[in-house]
Amino acid sequence: MRILTWLARAFIFFSLFAFSLHNQQPAQVNWAFGYAWNAPMVIIVLAAFAAGTVFGVLAMTPSWWKHRRLARKHAPDAGLTQPPPTPAEATREPQQPVIPDGV
Repeated sequence: MRILTWLARAFIFFSLFAFSLHNQQPAQVNWAFGYAWNAPMVIIVLAAFAAGTVFGVLAMTPSWWKHRRLARKHAPDAGLTQPPPTPAEATREPQQPVIPDGV
């Protein structure tokens, strides 16, 4: 399984490497007020991907915080309701469950 994982990683790496080699021609991004940014095409694509990733994470952050807050609110308070077991109780073997009808 590890070999397949490393083969998949190698395939992705070499595919992205080939993409970057084939997109080295200069490109221009025109902004407002006549400002233009000149860079290789692969840098522009990488910057757009990174900006989209950052925007997506920032957009999801409030939702993640809300879900974490709700999960903490509804989490059982395991340590507060029962005292810790004494050493004699901790060494005792657990009881076998009762199975009805001998099954």
